[in-house]
Amino acid sequence: MNVELELCKNVAMKVVWEKVINTIDLVVSPRPVWKCKMCSMYGKRLSCPPFVPSWSETKEWVRSYREALLYKFSIDMGRFEDEKRSVIKFLLERERLFFKDYPFAHALFPGSCNLCSSCPVEEGRDCLKPQSVRPSVDALGIEIISVADIDFSESVLYALLFLG
Repeated sequence: MNVELELCKNVAMKVVWEKVINTIDLVVSPRPVWKCKMCSMYGKRLSCPPFVPSWSETKEWVRSYREALLYKFSIDMGRFEDEKRSVIKFLLERERLFFKDYPFAHALFPGSCNLCSSCPVEEGRDCLKPQSVRPSVDALGIEIISVADIDFSESVLYALLFLG
């Protein structure tokens, strides 16, 4: 993947796999959102609750798609913020590339947005990249475990890209 190579200079992040999934297999519930409430980013970043649609709204939105791409990324936890930033940039680039064939292509971040090294929203200022911010998978109530076998000992991130 040329996109992966271009966006991943100086980072260890790599795409472990990309799988097409049927959206009917995705479980959407309030459980991940409740986990978000325990996170230090809750209410601070635009990709997190309460700034994102509710899990019940998401349930309907997910059903408007037939398929999505599920990504598993391997990352260096010692460089977590940089690695996650590379994942997010990769997802946004993939979304852009799929847009011509899937005009409603929509990526979901693995966790809170960290496009900027310092978030202006946390400091009460306007977001510098509002057109690039996407909700996190968990913030919308999507149970990634419904479509992925998660090994919590791995240094990985999961993300979704809805297609059509």
